[in-house]
Amino acid sequence: MATKKFIELKEFSDEELNNELNVTIEQYGKMKFEHAIRGLENPLTLREVRRDIARLKTEMRSRQLSEIDPSTRTKIRSRRRRNK
Repeated sequence: MATKKFIELKEFSDEELNNELNVTIEQYGKMKFEHAIRGLENPLTLREVRRDIARLKTEMRSRQLSEIDPSTRTKIRSRRRRNK
């Protein structure tokens, strides 16, 4: 089941997605520093922000893969299997 945040990400343009990722990473860095110095009121927000970053990166990667020619992708997959 798709979350509300994930559905909202589908509507973003590539540029908006990249900007959101940069802002979220910056926010995470500030929160992490704040938590190390004074502690956060709710440290679980760090987990939520990390997951938001992962959602953004996942959406960006899925868009990259959708642009690749499918025949090329199968070659890449077969190469990965051989190297394992």
